[in-house]
Amino acid sequence: MDQQPYNPLHGITLKTLLTELVDHFGFAYLSEHINIRCFSNDPSIKSSLTFLRKTPWAREKVEAFYIKHKHLVHHSTQ
Repeated sequence: MDQQPYNPLHGITLKTLLTELVDHFGFAYLSEHINIRCFSNDPSIKSSLTFLRKTPWAREKVEAFYIKHKHLVHHSTQ
């Protein structure tokens, strides 16, 4: 039995999620809409992943942004 009833992030790694957001929006846009320094202060995928993995509140903000804008991210990559 599936232990995750409707989880929109099921099967999506944090790295994939972040990479899709950065590819579509860029770090500048993300830093304007998600108040996290790792997006505005010398941003990189690697440093952002490190921070997000250690900081649950920041990860929750990024995941919520992804869920809200998922249709835009996937639409542009197809």
